[in-house]
Amino acid sequence: MPESEYQPEPAGRATAEEPKAPEPQSPPSPQAPESSPEDSPIRRFVEDKIPTGLWVRVFVYVVAAHGVAAFLYLLFVLGAKNQ
Repeated sequence: MPESEYQPEPAGRATAEEPKAPEPQSPPSPQAPESSPEDSPIRRFVEDKIPTGLWVRVFVYVVAAHGVAAFLYLLFVLGAKNQ
């Protein structure tokens, strides 16, 4: 590089750009939801719908719990008659 074209930077300045601080963003307002593929009505329906397997397990657990309670009740009733 020829001497005439070289111009050094002043000593007080940084040669690399300093990173800028991110601008503060306001939280999304509940009145104006952003429209995105994640907020589609179909996706909301699928996310709000309880899975079928969960319904089956809850039903089985409720029926089984009532069955055990009925059996214990029967044991107490039969035990009280034999006294």
